[in-house]
Amino acid sequence: MTKYRIIGNMTGNSMDAVDLVLTEFEGEKIKDICSFSRPYTQEMQQKIADLRQKVYDKTKDEILKISDFKMIHDAYVQSVAQAVNDMCVRFSIDRKSIDAIGFHGKTLDHNPPSKACKDGSMPYTLQIGSGQMLADLTGIQVVYDFRSAPLMAGFDGAPLVAPHNAHIAQIEGDGIYYNGGNTSNFALISQKKAILSADAGPFNEYIDSYVRRNTDQSCDMNATFGLQGKLNVQILQQLYDIGKDYYERKLPKSGDPQFYNSKAVFEVVQKLDFCDAVCTLEYFAAYIAFQALTLIDERFDFVPRFVLFGGGWKNPLVRKSFENLIMGKGVVLKTHEEQFEDFLKRFKQKPQIIYSRFGEMMEARLFADLARYRLENKAWEIPEIKEKGQAVVCGRIALPQSYQTKKLYDDMINLAAKGWKKLS
Repeated sequence: MTKYRIIGNMTGNSMDAVDLVLTEFEGEKIKDICSFSRPYTQEMQQKIADLRQKVYDKTKDEILKISDFKMIHDAYVQSVAQAVNDMCVRFSIDRKSIDAIGFHGKTLDHNPPSKACKDGSMPYTLQIGSGQMLADLTGIQVVYDFRSAPLMAGFDGAPLVAPHNAHIAQIEGDGIYYNGGNTSNFALISQKKAILSADAGPFNEYIDSYVRRNTDQSCDMNATFGLQGKLNVQILQQLYDIGKDYYERKLPKSGDPQFYNSKAVFEVVQKLDFCDAVCTLEYFAAYIAFQALTLIDERFDFVPRFVLFGGGWKNPLVRKSFENLIMGKGVVLKTHEEQFEDFLKRFKQKPQIIYSRFGEMMEARLFADLARYRLENKAWEIPEIKEKGQAVVCGRIALPQSYQTKKLYDDMINLAAKGWKKLS
């Protein structure tokens, strides 16, 4: 049985930090050796946010013509490389002992088939981040561009975490594994296998963005602001109505901040006192996470055991609000009263809610796990792909070469960016 030591990296929609974890895999055994996070500078956060606006709905060729694209791209990859190098120094890691870096890249746009089929557009997904550049800067082979293969095979390409949750379930048991990241997503794990996974909707996205807009803080740490505010039910209804088309879309589905009409959201909450706005946004994050569960088809049986992971659940107001909804105690909009009550009736036992002991670096470790599967040329068992009897191997591999400062890397943009599939 082959043993792998792989560094997983996550810098997707989240704008807070470069997260790294060194994980050892041996069959079903999973052991984290060490982890490391390097916060983004405010300057980098702003540059990425500005770039996201510039690249929206653009093809690869159009993106490459953006004047500051290469500069921002290179600074981003260099920040990931520096974090890897710093982690190796801090923990005395011999690079020769590392089999690969699993590199997610930065998601800037996403138009999956589940959305494209509704508006007649061509599906695509956009992640930036040259795996070759990262390999050259670190001297370690890199596995990357994991989302392109499933999307080009006709699937959403997100969320990818369900098979990794199933691997963790070998240790922690069955249940609904729920990620509280920029977007919330969940995986239904039964008999140690992933049988359904889907994005739910905005989680940290609105909260963090609103706090950054109005303070010098990057997030509402420990719900400092939210706990001083009051939930406004009328605004809660308006927030739901703004993104209703997405929230009520059947499962499985893939989400992205652009789907939820953030501009309208901020216009609505701006009517409130700041702390009331934060409180309402935090309740809304929990509310949408619960509402998505009520869309689970009745043919799926599940254990009412909720295994939480991701930094968003560390917000005590968000977590308590979600727990109250699970226990049938939360504030519910009138339009959802019957729907939520019917879902709770499906629980055959008292629900259990825990935070995964693997939860701290679940998303970063996911990409280490994906890299392991790519090194073995094994299909990543995404539930919607398995259900259709197909198999997709995810990721590309870049081997280290000499780094050239002025080199224009040809893999700065992933394969499934807009334009990969032409109109016939």
